[in-house]
Amino acid sequence: MTQTLHETSKSEAALPARARWAILAVILAADVLDLLDATITNIAAPTITADLGGGPGLVQWLGAAYALALGVLLVPGGRLGDKYGRRRLFLTGLAGFVAASLACGLAPTPATLVAARLVQGAFGALVIPQGFGILGATWPRDQIGKAFALFGPAMGLSAVGGPVLAGFLVDADLAGLGWRPMFLINLLLGGAALLAAARLLPRDTGDRSVSVDGPGSALLAGAMLGLLGGLIDGSAGGTSSGGAWTTRPLVLLLLGLAASAAFCHRQRTAAHPLIEPSLLRNRGFAAGLTLGVAAFAATSGLLYVISLFLQQDLGRTPADTALGLIPLTLGIVIASIACHGLIHTYGRRLATTGLLILLAGCVWLLLQIHHTGTHTTTWHLLPPLLILGVGMGTCFGTIYDLTIGDIAPTEAGSASGSLNAVQQLANATGAAAVTTVYFHTNSTISLLVVAAAVATCLPLAALLPRNPQKEQHH
Repeated sequence: MTQTLHETSKSEAALPARARWAILAVILAADVLDLLDATITNIAAPTITADLGGGPGLVQWLGAAYALALGVLLVPGGRLGDKYGRRRLFLTGLAGFVAASLACGLAPTPATLVAARLVQGAFGALVIPQGFGILGATWPRDQIGKAFALFGPAMGLSAVGGPVLAGFLVDADLAGLGWRPMFLINLLLGGAALLAAARLLPRDTGDRSVSVDGPGSALLAGAMLGLLGGLIDGSAGGTSSGGAWTTRPLVLLLLGLAASAAFCHRQRTAAHPLIEPSLLRNRGFAAGLTLGVAAFAATSGLLYVISLFLQQDLGRTPADTALGLIPLTLGIVIASIACHGLIHTYGRRLATTGLLILLAGCVWLLLQIHHTGTHTTTWHLLPPLLILGVGMGTCFGTIYDLTIGDIAPTEAGSASGSLNAVQQLANATGAAAVTTVYFHTNSTISLLVVAAAVATCLPLAALLPRNPQKEQHH
């Protein structure tokens, strides 16, 4: 997303209010659908592996594959929209997303399901960045804040709504299809959004002079595939009987590290890198980016561990697990709404407060599970899960807004795209890393790792800009 969100052509700005709100509804629906599918396998993973096989490796890849493709391709996806037209890329991405959802729902083996999840995430990466650009071109600058204000609550609900929806769909066993309807439902929802988008979104020609760093994207994809592949393979099957890692996961990790080094070199030397070098020289942005990696990785892994503990340790059904997450959902919603009006008053102190609440929730949940074990009840979990939700809701939007608090307006597009991409990559690596610990140890050790990751975020919060920008449109 190299162009800023303030670009508005005269013809598009003249759209009537009803048309602008309709465009917003289509874009918001597509983004919600995309985020729902990012988290929809958190609860369904044990059921899917029981049906298809694949063991712990499939549990880890179900979420990681989607987040990996989404994170790697978000920034290139935005630039492709700038180059070839946002409407064209939005429709292409949404159509591909629906087709990939069908492939997920019909997948006969673990390998085909993981491949379909990769494709699903890749097409999702074409959809998300176009929406922000289209809104920036169709809403007047003095009113666009109303549109973007709806994204925070909607995305927060979607992040936990995916697992809740999956839990009920799996237990409903519609037409005897088990877990498959949670993907097949996208044919209806995504198809409706696609038809509405084709009718409502304005046409644009794009700018063929925009550059897309294909080699940089390929190196980033190779780096993440190698690192995640080595981590998951070593966790799920690449160990000897004595517990030592065999050659294959080590080779994958080395290849991932080599590709990472090549990617970093490419970012320093490319004419149009994925992340603008000036952003990384900004202390506040660099601190926020690093903080975001640790925070999103920790919370992504945390959600997986809670779901696995409820189902595999306590024997809960997917629907019961979904109900068990309601306190966490309520905490996120309440905190997200409250923090929207507090961030300009408290600034980075709000981010620090959110991290401390999140850490307190992790410790409380860890001590509770350690004390009650398999006798843990819903009432035991309600207070710590509510606290965890409040911590998450306080952190998510706050960290994002503060990170771009002192960047130049001309860097807004690159900064927003980079943050979104890093969040998805952190989700992939966090889920893989924490579930690796879970499968090799237990839930309490996994929660201890999450708590340690959150604790490392606290010093970084002090390096964030003191306050967000007066007017933010992300």
